[in-house]
Amino acid sequence: MPRPLRIEYENAYYHVMNRGRGRQTIFHSADYFNSFLGTLEEAHQRFGLQTLCYCLMRNHYHLLVKTPEANLGRAMRHINGQYTQRYNRLRKTDGPLFRGRYKSILIEDNSYQLQLSRYIHRNPVEAGYSDPLENYLWSSYPNYVSNVPAPRWLYRQEIYDQLEIKSRKREKYRAFVEMGVDEEIAAFYSKGNHMPYLGSDAFLDWVYQQRQTEAEEVSREALRFFRPGIEEIAERVASTFKVSVDAILTTQRGCENIPRWVVMYLSQETGGLKLREIADYLELKRTGSIPTTIVKLKAKMEHDAGLVRRVKAIRRQYDT
Repeated sequence: MPRPLRIEYENAYYHVMNRGRGRQTIFHSADYFNSFLGTLEEAHQRFGLQTLCYCLMRNHYHLLVKTPEANLGRAMRHINGQYTQRYNRLRKTDGPLFRGRYKSILIEDNSYQLQLSRYIHRNPVEAGYSDPLENYLWSSYPNYVSNVPAPRWLYRQEIYDQLEIKSRKREKYRAFVEMGVDEEIAAFYSKGNHMPYLGSDAFLDWVYQQRQTEAEEVSREALRFFRPGIEEIAERVASTFKVSVDAILTTQRGCENIPRWVVMYLSQETGGLKLREIADYLELKRTGSIPTTIVKLKAKMEHDAGLVRRVKAIRRQYDT
């Protein structure tokens, strides 16, 4: 059965989570935690992603995010893909890190954000953490209840606003979290297969009307919205092959520019782009050389295992 497309729109809220394959540890030390936080900062810079709160546990993470630009899929591909690369470099290993696509729950505006922030921030308690919760370093909770400076990509005000108070916000938020998870949220997350939407009946009815579940119902343009653009692919290829994007855009007669060939190949296979779009980006006057070049790349991959590994590593970053 085809996987449903995620519903995306401007200023949507999502509870996003993912877990290591086989529940393996994905954060081994401060270097790993800080590396993941770095990807959140990059997602804010590149995609405008706003993180309202987060909690990173040893084998999974929770995020409450807002997407002003209706681009959760692209932002999460960046976060999961970049962190997987950095994890593998730190661990000196290779291969996929997460169990698959991230799980996301679409949240109605101005409804459950406050309760969800409490649920997310209490994850260490539920896992048996016995110290005061504000001592847990890998959560945004200390930024909410103490003087720990908040990174500029952490947006706390909307959570504070739902407390409906004007003063002593840190103290009141601490008291709110210490009350424990409310019954409605606990019941929602106790279900083995979480519903992908959380909100009022009217919101759920609206979401139901927006859903797309059959592949044949999805137009080429709509499907491409959820795929990476050629600029992003070129940046990934440049990073993997340790060259600059400018080097990919430059051609020299008689020289094999393998990263450039890989961009052509992945733009078709992963990005679903037309030949004219690829040609325009790579500053080609004609499109005819693109299929020929892709054939040459495939022939080269048959005899170059290292090249195959690099191409597969890039493709895996878009399978979350």
